[in-house]
Amino acid sequence: MGKEAMMKLATLSDRAVLEVTGEDRVAFLQGLVSQDIALAAPGRALWSALLTPQGKWLADFFVLAAGDRLLLDVESAQRDMIAARLLRYRLRAKVSVTALPLAVQVAWGAAPDASPNIRALAPDPRLPEAGWRILAETPLPTNADAEEWDHYRLTLGLPDGSRDLESEKTVLLEAGFDELNGISWTKGCYMGQELTARTRYRGLLKRRLVPVRIEGTLPPRGTPVMRDGLEVGTLRSGQGDRGMAVLRLEALRTGGMLGVGEARLEAEIPGWMRLPEA
Repeated sequence: MGKEAMMKLATLSDRAVLEVTGEDRVAFLQGLVSQDIALAAPGRALWSALLTPQGKWLADFFVLAAGDRLLLDVESAQRDMIAARLLRYRLRAKVSVTALPLAVQVAWGAAPDASPNIRALAPDPRLPEAGWRILAETPLPTNADAEEWDHYRLTLGLPDGSRDLESEKTVLLEAGFDELNGISWTKGCYMGQELTARTRYRGLLKRRLVPVRIEGTLPPRGTPVMRDGLEVGTLRSGQGDRGMAVLRLEALRTGGMLGVGEARLEAEIPGWMRLPEA
């Protein structure tokens, strides 16, 4: 089977790009986000989060290096909010944050070929199976769509921003940012770092975002997950028979089927995920 048959490539129309330029760009982002921005390099992307001062999730994005600029692959609906939040902390830093009209694409199964259209290309830093992130001047030819990618990332258990996380509520360790390379534990201080570190070292987690298999019609996002008449979690994103749900740890430890609307669901813990011991 040839590479063309193995590779899937889709355009993600719900993603946008912010460009961070200026001589202070690395130091500026370093004090604001969860991953070590100094590690960004051509061909090496980072996955990072922007938190509230209290350590709760606001946004996450990929950081790709392109020459003397950093390109942020963000949710389209969050683009302006992220830019405004970053610029709020600019102070005297020599840095600019602007939107760029680039296409955001993803490939999986095999790497895409080089193209003059590509501004930045790097493996997804979360999992090898997650493929490659592509930022292009004009979209590369596709052979898959965003729905096919969405179902695939659900089978991997990868969170998808605001579809799975709750603004000013989710803690990074609940959503797999530690196992999926979204946090640096060695780079020093950043906004929200104190709670993130305390959650890790004191074992304060009470719930986790996990992939689930659904039997029955997929209920709407936000539907409570029930066991024996008690709410033990909430359904987040989903497609077909796959979804993501925030579940209390005791519900995960006991296992078995749970109710969600008229359907049933069962957690399928991926090999990369580390649940805290009881």
